Amino acid sequence: MPYIKQITVDKATGLVKKELEKAIKRAGRVWNIVQIMSLNGRVMKESMEMYGATMFAESPVSRQQREMLAVVVSKANHCVY
Repeated sequence: MPYIKQITVDKATGLVKKELEKAIKRAGRVWNIVQIMSLNGRVMKESMEMYGATMFAESPVSRQQREMLAVVVSKANHCVY
């Protein structure tokens, strides 16, 4: 199994700490998909902003349809989460 260094909330500083704390506030924990970006706070921030816009912003595609699309893509990619 590959190993990628990650920064935990207790060791994070600056933008990374801020983004990890936002993740906890949003989901009650830091999911691996967010944690893996901890070496680059800007990437983490931009990625979460894109996710928020994709899933929650006004769109002709309903929230439910977006979730269904996410499930189908995850299944096609053999994601286990």
